Amino acid sequence: MDEEVRRYIDAVDPAYRPLFDRMHRLIMAAYPEADVALSYQIPAYKVGKRRLYVGAWQHGISIYGWGQDRDGGFTERHPELRTSKGTIRLRPQDAAAIPDEELSALVGAALRLLCGGEHGQQPAAVRARRTAAQPGAARALGGLRGGFGCSRVTVADE
Repeated sequence: MDEEVRRYIDAVDPAYRPLFDRMHRLIMAAYPEADVALSYQIPAYKVGKRRLYVGAWQHGISIYGWGQDRDGGFTERHPELRTSKGTIRLRPQDAAAIPDEELSALVGAALRLLCGGEHGQQPAAVRARRTAAQPGAARALGGLRGGFGCSRVTVADE
């Protein structure tokens, strides 16, 4: 990890550090190959051409960097959160009620490979399922709707 990013994370207010660390862990679990560097003075997670920014502020953390159509329905499912175009403000007390799967779905939707395959990369969870496919068999990967934006992905060994 970039030294500037390490210094930023080390300086996060202890009241918000567990929430910041949780988001960092979820992003890196989905995209272990993500490049992390400071951009606009906050950590930016870059996957392909996509970026997701996570900044710590006085209220908690804010998550930035996706189009309205790339939040996997997260803002619709959580109208109680303070949001604006491409931004979610997340306080520790709000985050406590949101399971990791919901936050991971947001991360996946923001950084995902489009079904057409032109931006970003597939999250590690999808790649892991692909490698688990039995030789010579086609395998349908369900459960991605709302998480990574593809309603169904079929994988066949080549």
